[in-house]
Amino acid sequence: MSASTTSTFLSSDGEGYELQMGRWSRRLAPLLVDFAGIDAADRVLDVGCGTGSLSFCLARNPAIGGVDGVDLSPVYIAHASHGNSDKRLRFQVGDACTLQFPDARFDGALSMLALPFVPDAKVAIREMRRVTRPGGTVAAATWDTRGGFVAYRMIFDAAAMLDPRGNERRARSYTRPLSRPGELERAWREAGLVNVVQDTRTIRMDFTSFADFWAPSEGRDGPVAEYVGTLDNEAKSKLREAVRLAYLDGEADGPRSYAATAWVVKGEVPA
Repeated sequence: MSASTTSTFLSSDGEGYELQMGRWSRRLAPLLVDFAGIDAADRVLDVGCGTGSLSFCLARNPAIGGVDGVDLSPVYIAHASHGNSDKRLRFQVGDACTLQFPDARFDGALSMLALPFVPDAKVAIREMRRVTRPGGTVAAATWDTRGGFVAYRMIFDAAAMLDPRGNERRARSYTRPLSRPGELERAWREAGLVNVVQDTRTIRMDFTSFADFWAPSEGRDGPVAEYVGTLDNEAKSKLREAVRLAYLDGEADGPRSYAATAWVVKGEVPA
């Protein structure tokens, strides 16, 4: 998604997003699909699809007739479209708050990691409900940025110790909408969905080295890179060194694996 009135996510490059988040989205996607219970459907919608991790995961199931992936970022849609050879899968630029589909068009609508960056997420959730048929499933996943996202915290906690603006960015990042306990469930119920269930799912983020861990911070996609891009060379070097020491954690450079926990929620459109 791109930075605009309906998204606060910095998007610049599809490959940059893949390095920053796409590689982890591919691990989370099957867990969300399984939790949502989407095992057969005519059409499914992926809202805030990014470079297509969730859409491609859904399309791997031959019992799903078609998948529409929608994202506000043209560069992410171009990246997803370029990698697509499945005629059942379609990507298009679109706004989560004004979905260009008729009522009850889909058997299910899913969103993975996108809703916390929608300033009025309640509108997006109502739109997901609107385009889902009665009895269909609306589901989402968001990172537990404060309590369950270790790699993210390592960087922002270091930034908060070094820079007052880093502390402000940390507070903003850890309190994004729908990222705290109970918020997804409450939002789903307020949208009029029924049989609502909230739970968690955890993946591992595996890095080959500190260089691999730090590389997304030097990019142009996502909240960490957005903050690092505001720093001068001296401040960036100080932050990088502080994060490097946290990554090494008293051992030689090399592989590290960190847990990343997401909140997941699902509900049904009333019949």
